[in-house]
Amino acid sequence: MPNEIGTDLNKLILGIDHIGIAVPDLDTGKALFEGILGLHEHHAEVNESQGVSESMIAFPDQGAQIQLLAPLGPDTTIGKFLANKGPGIQQLALRVSDVELVASHVRASGIRMLYDTPRIGTAGSLVNFA
Repeated sequence: MPNEIGTDLNKLILGIDHIGIAVPDLDTGKALFEGILGLHEHHAEVNESQGVSESMIAFPDQGAQIQLLAPLGPDTTIGKFLANKGPGIQQLALRVSDVELVASHVRASGIRMLYDTPRIGTAGSLVNFA
């Protein structure tokens, strides 16, 4: 259904980009996905602004990825998530053609976005969270 901007939101969603999994220890998490499932890390970084050390693990020949998120400290978003809920799925990230337009549509639907404007996330991508 078109929104007030005149755009079908589903046309802006290109697919699932990744599933973010909170883990207490990045090396232990990587051992599970690399050792047991035979997948391989293709990108790793420390994102100080989000308080995480992360590893992107790719499925061969597929667009979807697994993002392992380990906290840089107990007072970070992931640190608090682990303390409250334990290890597990923390986010489902969609790949979109225009993050600002999608955020506008989501806000117009009454859903709060975490940031007023997109921020730099993994590998320099623009991100926002609902």
